[in-house]
Amino acid sequence: MFWHLVTGQTDRQVDLCIYGATSAGVIAAYTASQAGKSVLLIDPGTRVGGLSSGGLGQTDIGNKYVVTGLALDFYRKMGKHYGGFEQWIFEPKVAESIFKEYLAHANTQMLMGHRLIAVKTDNRSIKTISLLPSESRNGKKITVGAKVFMDCSYEGDLMARAGVSYHVGREPNSTYGETINGVQLLDGHQFPDGVDPYKKKGDPQSGILWGINTDPLEQNGTGDAKVQAYNYRITLTNVPENRIVITKPHNYDATKYELLKRQKEIQPWKSMQDVFIWSLMPNGKTDINNRNGFSTDMIGMNWHYPEADYFERKDIIQAHEDYTKGLLYFVANDSSVPEAIRSEFQKWGYPKDEYLDNRHWSPQLYIREARRMIADVVMTQDHCQGRALVSDGVGYAAYTMDSHNCDRVIVNGMVKNEGNVEVGGFSPFPISYRAIVPKKEEINNLVVPVCLSASHIAFGSIRMEPVFMVLGQSGAVAACEAIDNKIAVQDVDIKRVAKILRDNPKADGRMADYIIHVENKDQVMLKGAWHVSSKKGYGMSYQEVDTDLAAVARFTPGKDFAAGRYKLYSYFPKTAESTEAGKFIIHTGKIRIEKNINFKEVHILGQTTSTWVALGEYEFENGGNKPYVEIMPAAKGVLAANAILWVPVSDQN
Repeated sequence: MFWHLVTGQTDRQVDLCIYGATSAGVIAAYTASQAGKSVLLIDPGTRVGGLSSGGLGQTDIGNKYVVTGLALDFYRKMGKHYGGFEQWIFEPKVAESIFKEYLAHANTQMLMGHRLIAVKTDNRSIKTISLLPSESRNGKKITVGAKVFMDCSYEGDLMARAGVSYHVGREPNSTYGETINGVQLLDGHQFPDGVDPYKKKGDPQSGILWGINTDPLEQNGTGDAKVQAYNYRITLTNVPENRIVITKPHNYDATKYELLKRQKEIQPWKSMQDVFIWSLMPNGKTDINNRNGFSTDMIGMNWHYPEADYFERKDIIQAHEDYTKGLLYFVANDSSVPEAIRSEFQKWGYPKDEYLDNRHWSPQLYIREARRMIADVVMTQDHCQGRALVSDGVGYAAYTMDSHNCDRVIVNGMVKNEGNVEVGGFSPFPISYRAIVPKKEEINNLVVPVCLSASHIAFGSIRMEPVFMVLGQSGAVAACEAIDNKIAVQDVDIKRVAKILRDNPKADGRMADYIIHVENKDQVMLKGAWHVSSKKGYGMSYQEVDTDLAAVARFTPGKDFAAGRYKLYSYFPKTAESTEAGKFIIHTGKIRIEKNINFKEVHILGQTTSTWVALGEYEFENGGNKPYVEIMPAAKGVLAANAILWVPVSDQN
């Protein structure tokens, strides 16, 4: 047994202590609690759900194949709230309510508003952690002991204080044989040529405008300690009765936005979308993100955040809030902005029904990246692009390798942003279990599903909220295995973890979905001129056929299929060539139903080009009675056969 219970020295003693009530932390707490473990969930703030309840309602999906278990359950609960199946765009308050619902059904103690101040280790094991009320610089400490700890924070504070190896910033390309790490002067979210950096145009002696770094630009691929920019995912509303007017911040400084004025002198205003990714959420709200050269990203102002203490971070967070609110006020009121843009912007304001305890402003700054663990496996560009493959996957990622700009510099007398990288086009890839646990010789009872072991650019693909939830659940299952078997987290049987996740994906005993992917040759029969497509669908690829009206794809459940009542879905990867209609034959094992689907009526919302199409609700016999589903063309054009999904009607009961 590699730990011992600490008695007489702690204020609280639990099986699993989770630091960070992010989306990953909440999911981990629910998972372990449902497995019968005593759990304590701690956070320096007072709001659960992290960025998922803090404004990022336009979910970064990449590929829905990677969203499994309780992460998928979260988006289905969201769908139920809005009257659909799965919902990927949502209001912050709804996300918070769903996370609170999980915790209400979990035997989880909570300690909100408390920050970590010390970690006690012995024999490569965390024994206790010490906490203070977040806003207190001293006072009575709370000491917590646990068998296993999880660091689900965006910053990796528990990991760092425990003495685990980590990295901050960008590695040189040479470290892991990458090509898009380190310094990258590219075209994305960039200023046009000709933006002058000096207070008096053309006069270096007049001084530099706010927000520009005067250090020389290093060669592409050079490593440094710079961190990609943070911002707020801004929730505004245009519903008059729910709108609070955007007023001038108390320390407003219009000179901070001079670069935006100069950008728009070269690229004149056409719409608000010039400067903001203005994504619409339900009920007249937004999720606003960064766009182009000057926007909501406060480039270069977060480099000290990862290693800063709580109060230094508060100052950095406040600076980001002041900058962002000032930007909103500037665009709505400054005379340099065309009157038509100002008038349109003034229709928006802060929502009365969001963030009631934080003056209607999100308490969660978008910490895109802070510390990253260095473990036995470091996820790299090669893993993302399929040149390296791990055998102990506990989750998948699929998003573009995405880094926001890290610096704003002067190049040939012009202002340029540096660090933006957006490279995609690859299939979902597995994330190693060894990337979410430290090296065994460092700490043997800690799981780190958020600040996991990855290079800067690979983390840019992995760092999405659904993936963090998946890794949080996988990490919690592994933690429970370590507790039950009294072993180090590094010695957990990953095949057993995978089986638990497969058999009990919602952690609470609810029946699992049944899914057949078209590439499962044992359960799919194809007739006709089908061919593989690697366009964006569900999973690695799918099959499609072009105007072959005799083509059929039959999906047949195996003997492991349980009889019962299911809602049936087919995955529809929409392309410009997609057929307008498809015919489905549903054989329940008892009766045969024919159903025609008009694909023109399928609405796809959110950051995706594909979705599940409902085929109805049916009572199915078991696999022995040979139920099946067939897909066939009903009109000219390209028909896709991707996946068939049976969802138990009890899924969201």
